[in-house]
Amino acid sequence: MTLEAVVFDWGGTLSEFVEAELVDAWRLVARHIAPDREDELTALLVDVEAEFWATTVTHQRSATLADLLAAATARVGIDAAEALLEEAAVRHLDAWTPHVRHDPDAAPVLRDLRQWGLHIGLLSNTHWPRRFHEHFLERDGLADLIDVRLYTCEMPYQKPHASAFGAALDALDVADPGRAVFVGDRPWDDIVGARGAGLRAVLRRNPLVPGHADAEPDAVIDRLPDLVPLVDAWRRD
Repeated sequence: MTLEAVVFDWGGTLSEFVEAELVDAWRLVARHIAPDREDELTALLVDVEAEFWATTVTHQRSATLADLLAAATARVGIDAAEALLEEAAVRHLDAWTPHVRHDPDAAPVLRDLRQWGLHIGLLSNTHWPRRFHEHFLERDGLADLIDVRLYTCEMPYQKPHASAFGAALDALDVADPGRAVFVGDRPWDDIVGARGAGLRAVLRRNPLVPGHADAEPDAVIDRLPDLVPLVDAWRRD
């Protein structure tokens, strides 16, 4: 069966995995709100974000940054949204998230896949706005290598919901999900979700992400370059 597209997860797959994805931003919010309670408020805000990520195993509905900030405001009792916007107005994104870096193998692998005429997509579970992610993709030269970039903050549901994968296939104009491969580091969100939607699924092994009993990837890789020979073999099937 000829392949038409390869779709990637973002965090932990194309970008380097960060356990507390935006602790820098939350620390700036906490410092802005109450410098004498910086550590306490930072921990509370990180917990609020963790609860949002946990919805992938419950209702799977997507959320926006506004939703997250409303929850954060309710938790700490002070306007987190106003603090974040004020900090963002005076600080470049790179200043608050110095740990956001893409895998150095990402660009070469994307170029290798594109040379075979494959369409490349990105599907990321996120409540942070599109511009946040696009900034880093553009900074590291990946934006022009990815044909379609979807963020669940703009969608009704997040991975592993089948509609999220369906939206990616529609955007890539792939009618048969069996002609697409999804690559991700999360056994539940990425592998169970992709297989359930009919795509082939490749797990990028990540020891910091919990496994899932129902996850049965078509292949497992440790490094992005390991994907290239797999895709080459599948496209020749």
